[in-house]
Amino acid sequence: MSTAAGPEIWFYHLERSTLDQVLPGLLEKTRERGWRALVRASDARLLHDIDERLWTYRDESFLAHGRASDPHAERQPILLTESTENPNAAQALFIVDGAELGDTESLERCFIIFDGRDETSLQGARARWKTLKDGGANLAYWKQSPEGRWEKAA
Repeated sequence: MSTAAGPEIWFYHLERSTLDQVLPGLLEKTRERGWRALVRASDARLLHDIDERLWTYRDESFLAHGRASDPHAERQPILLTESTENPNAAQALFIVDGAELGDTESLERCFIIFDGRDETSLQGARARWKTLKDGGANLAYWKQSPEGRWEKAA
């Protein structure tokens, strides 16, 4: 449920897993809630790689999705984009490379996924956390246990 301060903003600190391993599962959980998702990146090559991965990450299934530049983007349950717009009326936003959050008022939850093994990504996430916290955002921080389970740490 959204709060007056906007959506829940969850930071996912990748240490043991890669984006390719984590993102499909988070998108599946989002779809199980009945939510649409928007995956935003500032790097077109990364979006291309995510596009390919969502079709092939599991032998027996795929995650239906499209690109914002494709026809009927507004119909897609999962939309990949570089834009700060929300053409598919997504309730969940996934930031995967430090892209801008943009307007979050219509969202239920934002996921900021960052690679803790990359110093630039780590510093960017820390700065973003501080800015959002100072602005009164509803934040949570998730990290992986040694067994690979996600645990809420803050």
